[in-house]
Amino acid sequence: MSAYYLRILDHARGAMLRVEFTSRGREIVDYAVVLLVVVGEVAETIRVYDAAHGFNEMHRFTRSGGKQPGTSFHGATLGDGMRAAIAEIERGYAEMIEGWERQ
Repeated sequence: MSAYYLRILDHARGAMLRVEFTSRGREIVDYAVVLLVVVGEVAETIRVYDAAHGFNEMHRFTRSGGKQPGTSFHGATLGDGMRAAIAEIERGYAEMIEGWERQ
């Protein structure tokens, strides 16, 4: 089963959290957790946490250089990694956006 949702984190900043995942039974088998910010009319990607390669990985994006190489960020299950990614974005989205703006 696949699911998707989008949640506004900060309306004034245009910050949004997008979560997509696939599960088999209770197990998460794939996911992408994305921090977006609206700049003008465009939703820019700031940070991506995903399981595209079968493990928990994080990609930073920079304003000038786009997507940066991925790094492993959580050693547990994909479900645990997805929940950790959501919590990390909820907790630190303002700093992540500021970092993107400086790059």
